[in-house]
Amino acid sequence: MEGNLGTTNIFLGIIAVVSVLEALIVIGVGIAGFLVYRRVMDLVNILESKHVAPAMTRVNAILDDVKGVTAKVKEETERVDHAIRTTMDRVDDTADRVRWNVRAKTSRVVGFIRGLRVVLEELLTTHPHEPRTQNP
Repeated sequence: MEGNLGTTNIFLGIIAVVSVLEALIVIGVGIAGFLVYRRVMDLVNILESKHVAPAMTRVNAILDDVKGVTAKVKEETERVDHAIRTTMDRVDDTADRVRWNVRAKTSRVVGFIRGLRVVLEELLTTHPHEPRTQNP
């Protein structure tokens, strides 16, 4: 049995050494992962501070300018729309006044011409139905 225990002890020693090596490898991979993570985060912070932050500042400035221009265009559009509506109302009122004045001034003349036409038609037409008077 002594031979069997020696072999078993060798296998247990090998398993112990392999377990220690595995533990060291896992710790090494953990440390390497942490170092890679730290380098990547440093790189991301550098990129953000040198490139992203200035770009965001410029983009925000551009958006503020666009917002100001949009507000100005909206104000001007409302002003022009109001001016056009006011002008159209004035044109409509003026057209109504002109129409009323023309009708008021021409209605008498038209009435006079119609009356004159009726008189001329009566004078120029002979009435065949009226009996003629004979001279005795």
